[in-house]
Amino acid sequence: MDELDLLKKDWNQSSDNHKVSAKSIYAMLHKKSSSIVKTLFYISIAELVFWILINVLPTFFSKSYNEQLDLVYSNKTVLVLINVVSYAIILLFVYLLFKSQKAISVTDNAKKLMESILKTRKIIKYYVLYNLIVLFISIILGLYFGIKHSTEASNMLTNASTSEMLVFYGVCFVMALFFLLCFWLFYKLLYGLLLKRLNRNYRELKKLEV
Repeated sequence: MDELDLLKKDWNQSSDNHKVSAKSIYAMLHKKSSSIVKTLFYISIAELVFWILINVLPTFFSKSYNEQLDLVYSNKTVLVLINVVSYAIILLFVYLLFKSQKAISVTDNAKKLMESILKTRKIIKYYVLYNLIVLFISIILGLYFGIKHSTEASNMLTNASTSEMLVFYGVCFVMALFFLLCFWLFYKLLYGLLLKRLNRNYRELKKLEV
């Protein structure tokens, strides 16, 4: 039984120390919530650095990677624009999490703390949803341009029957779903556990408000 459970037990059993225990529980929930959002903020920073390295390092060390980029993105402006928009959204997410962490750390009101927790939860959910949508579109576009710029693949599809085409597109769709599922599980593991703790804190705060 952790410190929060002990405080809740005392709050339920002792009417004399009811107000003192409620304040102690709030302080503990405040501390835990602030710590969780701070961890989410650090994870978002690490993820930003990770994606930057994934995209930047191959351009310096892999000639074949640059050749593939030249095939897919004959117009470099498009590639630059995609990267700028992607990193701008991630930076916006990092900024919003930073604001949430600051809001939680300075509030002394249970209602405001609850609002900050709800806001943080929405930020994470929208960010994960955005990443999954972008990933799915990227996979589809990657397959399309990969086939378009591959002579062997183009010839195979040109000479393929209707059933073979259906099988091919079915395999591509399953592959896209598989990668999407892998990333969803990754985000579920990365952010899900922390969000679950944050939701638990929110429920405990609601009980204090009653």
